[in-house]
Amino acid sequence: MRSAFLLGALAATGLCVGAALAAGETRDWIYNGSPAGDHYTSLTQLTPANVAQLQPAWKYDFEPGGSQSQPMVIGGFLYGPTPSGKLVALDAATGALKWTFNPGFNSSQPIRGLQSHGSGANLRLLYSVGEFLYALDAATGKPIPAFGQNGRIDMRANLRGPAEENGFFMTSPGSVWRDLYIISGRVSESTPASPGDVRAFDVNTGKLRWTFHTVPHPGEPGFETWPKDAYKTQGGANAWAGSVLDARRGIVFVATGSAADDFFGGERLGANRFANSLIALDARTGKRLWDFQAVHHDIWDMDFSAPPVLLTVMHGGKAVEAVAATNKLSYLYLFERTTGKPLFPIREIPVAASTVPGEKAWPTQPVPTTPRPLSWTRVTENDLSDRSPAARIWARDSYAAMNGGGKQFTPMAIGKETLILAGFIGGVEWGGMAADRKGVVYANATRMPGVSNIVESRSLLSSGVGEGAYRTQCAGCHGMEMKGSPPMFPALTDLKSRASASEITDVIRNGRGRMPAFANLAPATIANLTAYLTTGTDLPGADRPAISLQGRFAPSVTRYTSTGNRQWLDPEGYPGTKPPWGTLNAIDMNTGRYLWTVPFGVTGSMGPEFGGANTGGGVITGGGLLFIGATSDRKLHAYDSRNGKLLWEATLPASAQATPAVYMAGGRQFVVIAASARRAPMGRTPQGQDNSQAISSGGAQGGYIAFALPGKP
Repeated sequence: MRSAFLLGALAATGLCVGAALAAGETRDWIYNGSPAGDHYTSLTQLTPANVAQLQPAWKYDFEPGGSQSQPMVIGGFLYGPTPSGKLVALDAATGALKWTFNPGFNSSQPIRGLQSHGSGANLRLLYSVGEFLYALDAATGKPIPAFGQNGRIDMRANLRGPAEENGFFMTSPGSVWRDLYIISGRVSESTPASPGDVRAFDVNTGKLRWTFHTVPHPGEPGFETWPKDAYKTQGGANAWAGSVLDARRGIVFVATGSAADDFFGGERLGANRFANSLIALDARTGKRLWDFQAVHHDIWDMDFSAPPVLLTVMHGGKAVEAVAATNKLSYLYLFERTTGKPLFPIREIPVAASTVPGEKAWPTQPVPTTPRPLSWTRVTENDLSDRSPAARIWARDSYAAMNGGGKQFTPMAIGKETLILAGFIGGVEWGGMAADRKGVVYANATRMPGVSNIVESRSLLSSGVGEGAYRTQCAGCHGMEMKGSPPMFPALTDLKSRASASEITDVIRNGRGRMPAFANLAPATIANLTAYLTTGTDLPGADRPAISLQGRFAPSVTRYTSTGNRQWLDPEGYPGTKPPWGTLNAIDMNTGRYLWTVPFGVTGSMGPEFGGANTGGGVITGGGLLFIGATSDRKLHAYDSRNGKLLWEATLPASAQATPAVYMAGGRQFVVIAASARRAPMGRTPQGQDNSQAISSGGAQGGYIAFALPGKP
């Protein structure tokens, strides 16, 4: 059985693991293709000439629930998470079940994959579910007792205060370097929130080896860019999309999101270094090597929402090993890997000041000059929807009433809507980008601007603890009137008819899909929030003071909050800008030039030429193909990587908003993807474009679905 680490390291350097494969030999797949995160396989059995012959090869059914999981394939076995948090081991050639690991509880947090360490009889699987990280024997699926406590560690420990006072979920796998597992994860984005520390654990014992504080402690670089006591209470600034690794140099790259709270920074005045940043760390020690901040003092929730990717480009006539990154601003950044030197110019531009009392927006923001952005960074009247005369009138009137005139980096105002560009789901999401050996990056992007405004939190707390908690903690996504913002944020207006009080409480505590966990809220607050969501009032006798909204270690709620992470949609549910509303792109990072762009995704009843929101990444093959699911129409697609021509697609039993895995087993090249169907208590969107897809007609079951050419090659 081969070491996944060795195969990944070879892939990261561009070396093949063998030009030909004997019958029965396996070419493996690890998370995102290699430690470099390039989503690339050198396999060539499938080509543009024969891909139309792909047929279903096997299917493994799993329980209903949203899945973003990308399986791992090592030595003839496929290891894949299920929606409830189980891990299954399947025969990679047939889909036959070998074993199932059940952690003993259900998890509704996304589990996008896993990592491994060692090989042969010593192969162990590093699998995170809920708040825990497990080390499992790959042969049996049993926890390895020497790791942590009976095979697991609590990832909430070693953050700040007691473990139970933190919320931390490793929704995306980390990076394995030698005997270290380097992790980052998801925390709440509103007060109270845990810190987004990057940590390294011993893969054999589970002991903590080093920590990098993304909210710097005294004496650490960047401490002066935060209030002096921020490290005691401030949360967020976390790399929730995972990391990538330069295995040869021992450099791990993480890309972080915004600090809490997302939309008001009055409690964290300063540039907030290491939030919204690409950071290069020494994998041995966790020492910072270099960093780049894409948003200074973020008040728009413009995370690095995808992991970086390592690639080699030609620059100045020389081959340069580089790292590329992208974020919700929809910019593409390219840096020399060891120094952090930008390979295309980045300029600081002046931006508007905030009008919110107590807020101090940073006066400039960095903007790369090349390549051009993947989505909207400026909206003018010429960009407004012309889908119909009525849509045009609505877009014109709505735009005219906006704060800021459609300019990116316009701070939100109190009581007046502001366009958020590229958008809360703008640009590339957690599925990330793919890169081939020629320095071409492939990126699927959503092109839907967001809209929101600011409201004083105190004004939201007069109706009771439950309503106050909803408005300060939940309305940012689901809206003040619980109407949500499809496709990504479902309405909660009829929640009582779809979920019991215990189910709602469980989702509040543990999160689900795009929703983070709010376990840091006091139990009485969660109880009253559940009551408000189902009855519209607090529990009988509930206290009303705003202090009831405090978590165990948070001093207070933020002074201001937003009215919701909403897409700018017309009354019929379509974006206020012209299509395409989603695209698939190939960008030559040697020059910064786009090679091709095609519409990608679907929106409502509009045709594919309009595009739509898309979630999940693609895989590039040595045979010249781009495999990707990501759309809401239950399709797996194959494109010609040279020109973006659609060559093949298959209709799945449910939406496939995960990244495929491509591997060789038994002499055949397989493409496998997780398709997931959900009956979700927290809601379903009409277009089904988020993690909470409804089960399709006929009771179709989600699962891992594999495709291959018919018969033997």
